[in-house]
Amino acid sequence: MYLTKEAKEKIFAKHGKGKNDTGTAEAQIALFTHRINHLTEHLKKNRKDYNTERSLVKLVGKRRSLLDYLTKKDILRYRAIVKELGLRK
Repeated sequence: MYLTKEAKEKIFAKHGKGKNDTGTAEAQIALFTHRINHLTEHLKKNRKDYNTERSLVKLVGKRRSLLDYLTKKDILRYRAIVKELGLRK
């Protein structure tokens, strides 16, 4: 599997409040971004993998809705996570 338990804990420790913090918007956005990057690389090699393409579109939508939530809730947290992950907008 491309994402081990240790890798998830590392992402949550870096972007969340701790390694067991899986619920904050920042931690989820960071995890979605990691998965999106992985699927993007997969699709560069396998262009006709439409199931993966659909999964990628769904993940991007989930991440977008979390970013919209963070924009309404706390604009400073939104700006911090966008800058930290290198996302546009």
